[in-house]
Amino acid sequence: MINIQKWMLTQWFWALWVLLGVTLESTALYYQYVLNELPCVLCIQFRLLMLLLIIIGLLGVFLRHNPWVRRLLSFALLLTSAGMLERSYQLLGTERGFVIGECNMDLGLPQWFAIQEWIPSIFEIQTTCGYTPIIAWGISMAESLAALSIVLFIVASIMLLLSFKK
Repeated sequence: MINIQKWMLTQWFWALWVLLGVTLESTALYYQYVLNELPCVLCIQFRLLMLLLIIIGLLGVFLRHNPWVRRLLSFALLLTSAGMLERSYQLLGTERGFVIGECNMDLGLPQWFAIQEWIPSIFEIQTTCGYTPIIAWGISMAESLAALSIVLFIVASIMLLLSFKK
């Protein structure tokens, strides 16, 4: 069995978080630019959380040896995965009709952080929410993001707990 505590000390563990974030961002951009599936506000907010996942992973690659930093990064991953879980729930709810009124054309970010203006090719809202494309086997993007978010939340919770264990 893999000793997660020891694995958290390796650069490869943290690089996997970067790889996951880059893969998710790349997939989103593939759907946007190749398959012409325009992003809604919830999609862009999820992309921002994926960017945060990449940043946390990069910090972990370089700062993983300090136990307090590792705990802080584990906590940041837990918060990020919780945000992904909440946003994917809203996206799934909008798609299925059990959440109404969550979607608009405003990211809700402060003016000093106008990332949608700085990098519009990645972070510009281009449509309203409604449905998400089918990824594979009849599973929608909203369903797959919800399942992924649950797994990430569980993994981040375990990481945080193990980061305090001697």
